[in-house]
Amino acid sequence: MKFVPSVIVKACALTTALSAVSFSSFADSPNFPHISTTGYGEVVAKPDMATFSVKVVESTMTAEQAKATVDKVVSSFLTKLQSAGVEDASINSSNIYLAPQYHYPKTGKPELVGYRASRNVTVQVTDLTNLNKYLDIALGEGINQIDNIQLQVRDQAKYQEKARLEAIKDASYKAKSLASGFEKELGDVWKIDYNAQSVQPVLMRSMAMDARTESSTYQDSTITIRDRVDVVYQLED
Repeated sequence: MKFVPSVIVKACALTTALSAVSFSSFADSPNFPHISTTGYGEVVAKPDMATFSVKVVESTMTAEQAKATVDKVVSSFLTKLQSAGVEDASINSSNIYLAPQYHYPKTGKPELVGYRASRNVTVQVTDLTNLNKYLDIALGEGINQIDNIQLQVRDQAKYQEKARLEAIKDASYKAKSLASGFEKELGDVWKIDYNAQSVQPVLMRSMAMDARTESSTYQDSTITIRDRVDVVYQLED
């Protein structure tokens, strides 16, 4: 069963300033009566894709053995992913990281006790229903650490546009309400300040290497996409 993104749109009512001079977020202060408003909007969407990062870590007595073990696990994992239908473009495998491990006695020089090797693999999941299957493959092939799972939404630009339009409506509504409350007429827009809002994906960390423990949690999660706009309106007598 495929997940279909569902959207709930709402506007957040926050404080709006009414003044004869602009507040600090507007560098150029107009010399006429005006209202400065900030509009907020947000879209709540159900995730339908994900990106997860896993790592295999191995410590052995020799660098060659540590590297060989890690490379074997990663190679097997990538082969199984490709067999499961994951495209090469959706997989990113890092180079191996190899570091000596030392024991530090209270006296004397550090003692070399072995080598630690690790490699990361990041996988983009275009169908969220396959996430559990890919994580199970990782477990079965010897991956011993899940770094994170980022839940995401397809067509993010479309949802960002919805949030932006809600922010514009919110700013306009506040300006009209304030002008009416102070028995003033709302004039034209004098200035618009806009900075695109960054979207934070839903980040989940697995405390244990068991993909099933997170399954119900990420399937029921939502992503909130926010936007804002700062607007200065002229006031008419």
